[in-house]
Amino acid sequence: MAKIEDVARHAGVAPSTVSYVLSGKRSITRETRERVLASIEALGYQPHAGARALASNRSNVVALVVPLRTGIHVPVIMQFATSVVTAAREHDHDVLLLTQNEGEAGLRRVAGTALVDAIIVMDVELHDTRIPVLRELERPAVLIGFPQDTAGLTCIDLDFTAAGAACVDHLAELGHRRVALVGSPPEVYERETGFATRTTAGFTEAAARHGIATSVHPCEATQAGAQKVAAELLHDHPDLTAVVVHNEPVVGPLLSAFREAGRDVPGDLSVVAICPDELAEHTMPALTSVAIPADEVGRQAVGLVMAKLDGRQVPDATLLPPLLTRRASTRTT
Repeated sequence: MAKIEDVARHAGVAPSTVSYVLSGKRSITRETRERVLASIEALGYQPHAGARALASNRSNVVALVVPLRTGIHVPVIMQFATSVVTAAREHDHDVLLLTQNEGEAGLRRVAGTALVDAIIVMDVELHDTRIPVLRELERPAVLIGFPQDTAGLTCIDLDFTAAGAACVDHLAELGHRRVALVGSPPEVYERETGFATRTTAGFTEAAARHGIATSVHPCEATQAGAQKVAAELLHDHPDLTAVVVHNEPVVGPLLSAFREAGRDVPGDLSVVAICPDELAEHTMPALTSVAIPADEVGRQAVGLVMAKLDGRQVPDATLLPPLLTRRASTRTT
């Protein structure tokens, strides 16, 4: 790996001159600067992170606050995180991970130092206690999720209200008149997490518009939780013909519980899920679903935060429209 001394030797200058070109601390003639930069490229030299920071007055690091707590499906969260990391690297930035439980103190800690240039926050609650802090910080911030009050914030997410409605619209088109929503674990609703609350709102509003009878069932993200909810649904609603699932870990166990109870999917029950495409495609039967576009949301979140760092105007709200893909798990009644 090339060192600064190698670059200096290749360019025919002193190592200090290379440092000055990188840091911008002293005026260097255009000819010398271009010669040094050409040597850096020719040798594949990677400047020390501190030197890059001096040159740009930036740390070239973005903080990502990830929700590692109960009720959260970690594999999907990691899809978002991987997308953010990949997109950040395309902008020559690294990512510093913070966990949700660091809360407001964690935000103040990283924003009050030169650790990061900007912050991306996930798992946003309707009345999120971090929002006042984010409004006060001098670091640009982007939220993956929407609080109740979005004033002064930059937010992006799948339009979960429209996603819940799209599931019901599809089932109504197939003639279903009794539909249940198997939702996130109870603690997710208790925290008033935005994506769960908005999905439920879209589901119930669309059902009312179509005159469809509904019920909403928070479900623990376990096999036992899925079996319990399946038993309750079939006992309490014998006229049930369709289920919408917004809880990735229970998709498989829920389908198994329905089969064990003698209900065929889609012969007796149609099932629609809000989940990643890869889960929907590899379930038996393949699930009609609304995709969770983790890659696209993460990529656009990074694009928004980079635009803010460059002083460009960005939209306050970016809602990705839901895309429903019909597969083998739904049919007409």
